Amino acid sequence: MSANPAGSSASVVKRFSRGLMSVVIGKPLMSYPWLVRLFFWKQRRTYGRVLDPSLLWGRSPWVFAGLALLYGALDRRSSPISPVLRSLVTVRVSQINHCAFCVDVNSATLRRRGVPLEKIAQLPGWRSNDSFDAGERLALEYAEAMTLNRVDDELRERIKRHWSDDAIVELTGLIAFQNLSSKFNAALDVPAQGFCTIPGGT
Repeated sequence: MSANPAGSSASVVKRFSRGLMSVVIGKPLMSYPWLVRLFFWKQRRTYGRVLDPSLLWGRSPWVFAGLALLYGALDRRSSPISPVLRSLVTVRVSQINHCAFCVDVNSATLRRRGVPLEKIAQLPGWRSNDSFDAGERLALEYAEAMTLNRVDDELRERIKRHWSDDAIVELTGLIAFQNLSSKFNAALDVPAQGFCTIPGGT
């Protein structure tokens, strides 16, 4: 495994010492338990660096491990929810919860999954944009309603007609997970890490 300046212990301490995360700060990487460092290694392979929220969650190793495994299950290849739809939902929930980090990293994932930056930039106004298909619009409506505690019987009925019970459970779980993640990061003021620059700065 090659060294990565963005994820080195020295850079972690320097980054946090600048006050980017003033509530809780990360520790030098080698001070985390081996279990947590295993997830750091996987993040380096996937993103090219350790993700800043992981340095905070890593202070509670078993919670962090459970969280990472849950996300892996929700975002697995065999999920009944398509990769693009999963990413659209996570970005929109992140926007609503004002999580700069989540919008950044999930927009980058959405871009890798083939969605153009122009469409990503239109996510806040998806209701008036015809580039979103019927399934995407329903998922985004559900994500917004869940995040704002506004799910009603009429919306549940439309979801029931569109997806199987298994898919509804997975979609609901993903939206709930993203609310957990984005609210955690927003509360601790975790900044974006520069994964994706969106036109218009949404």
